[in-house]
Amino acid sequence: MGSVGDWSACVDRYRSSPLGTVYAIANQKGGVGKTTTAVNLAACIAEAGFATLLVDIDAQANATVALGASKTTEPSVYDVIRGDVATADAVIATDIEGLSLLPANPDLAASTVELARESGSDHRLRDVLAPVRDDYEFVLLDCPPSLGPLTINALAAADRVIVPVQTEYFALEGLAGLLETLRLVQLRLNPRLAIAGMLLTMHDTRTRLAHDVAQEVRTHFPDLVFDTVIPRNVRISEAPSFGVPVIHHDPHSSGAAAYFELAKEMVARG
Repeated sequence: MGSVGDWSACVDRYRSSPLGTVYAIANQKGGVGKTTTAVNLAACIAEAGFATLLVDIDAQANATVALGASKTTEPSVYDVIRGDVATADAVIATDIEGLSLLPANPDLAASTVELARESGSDHRLRDVLAPVRDDYEFVLLDCPPSLGPLTINALAAADRVIVPVQTEYFALEGLAGLLETLRLVQLRLNPRLAIAGMLLTMHDTRTRLAHDVAQEVRTHFPDLVFDTVIPRNVRISEAPSFGVPVIHHDPHSSGAAAYFELAKEMVARG
């Protein structure tokens, strides 16, 4: 893992801008590394000294478990969205200094139906995050694998969106739909939303296919793809079972190094 000293230039550049940037990690395709990216990116940013909040808005609660909490944790983001609990009262500390978590549990699945039934509910997440937003320099939203009400809420609340793209066959499938959804959100709900970047994930350097897919994505979206590529790495896959991010599970692994570089690139982009 890189040293915190490596961060000095991009930290100074970021801190000259307003605080409280909200990033949604979104792609309607499952299994592309959304939760892995949300957890490890949040951990790397916190490691560099930024106050960071990770908000788990997936009823599977994988981000919650990956940070050592139980998927039955209460209160949860569901209670906050319902208005039963103040946001600050549901936020919990993690074992990583500077990183807080707004956990999810399976009850959150009900909000998909509840939000869809309520008129004007697209800004619910934005509204409940508002009281705590300025307490953090970064807020990361781990979205479910769909373009349903929870993801729309996340995009309406976010300043930037990061789109993980797996470097395998059908990598571009669904991206057109996602980009159209982002355009509509910008038009109707959140004009400040911007794409921070597309992130190539689960990249297997041993295969020609992975290289071809990566090149294809960069060709289609030349200005949007992060320079950093996340490799297919067993340490990244193992880390959630220990309830820690990969930078704590094996800080010297290629996966840890990649997420640390991604965090620096993201902060530098602003």
